[in-house]
Amino acid sequence: MEGFAGKVAVVTGAGSGIGQALAVELARSGASVAISDVNTEGLAETEQRLKAIGAKYKSDRLDVTEREAFELYAGEVKAHFGKVNQIYNNAGIAFTGDIEVSSYKDIERIMDVDFWGVVNGTKSFLPLLIESGDGHVVNVSSVFGLFSVPGQAAYNAAKFAVRGFTEALRQEMALAKHPVKVTTVHPGGIKTGIARNMTAAEGIDTTELAETFDKKLASTTPEKAAQVIMDGVRKNKARVLIGNDAKALDAIVRLTGPGYQKLFSGVFKRLLPGTH
Repeated sequence: MEGFAGKVAVVTGAGSGIGQALAVELARSGASVAISDVNTEGLAETEQRLKAIGAKYKSDRLDVTEREAFELYAGEVKAHFGKVNQIYNNAGIAFTGDIEVSSYKDIERIMDVDFWGVVNGTKSFLPLLIESGDGHVVNVSSVFGLFSVPGQAAYNAAKFAVRGFTEALRQEMALAKHPVKVTTVHPGGIKTGIARNMTAAEGIDTTELAETFDKKLASTTPEKAAQVIMDGVRKNKARVLIGNDAKALDAIVRLTGPGYQKLFSGVFKRLLPGTH
């Protein structure tokens, strides 16, 4: 894909799913990539795929919730490649459970990874992106950053926060005339392991939920998701929706306003039994 040759791109959560696919697609397009994940086994797999195509890369274990480590990591990436042009804040986890039965720690964990991980990545790398003269921040939210459903309050909160944070950042970069573009990504059902790896409030069995997600809701491959994201970056889109499901659901929310809540609560209760 044009527009990525010679760029240095940072991808968090690169050990699987969209992150792994992004790292590979960016490398195939001529970019050097800095990949990270807490899952070292998955990260090693991504490394092998990058080696196979002769990519220039740097690989590190990184917990996106550890702010000081993230800040040090930014300096290490700059020292290794000499510059940083793009960051894809993709790392994320899932959780299910009603607010009534979810612990504070469960909710805090989702916010720490899915929201603060994005903030940490953005803040740590933003000075370097400005310095590059050709920066781009890509923050991955979700369709659940466009609407809410029962049993997903913590995840909804984090992904809505990513959306608000990123949309504000795009405006700020434009007003300050900084050479940094900003894109928010809202994936629909992607064929990744996120549902199989999710945690849940006490008493909830996620097995059926994961099977339903994989069979009925996951319709887009990570490779296709990566291509859509990169096309959105190349075109400097403010918002990227991935999958026909994401586009359709977004349209329904726009048409019905808060009325979507009554409609979606029944639909998702049938699709995702046992989540609340």
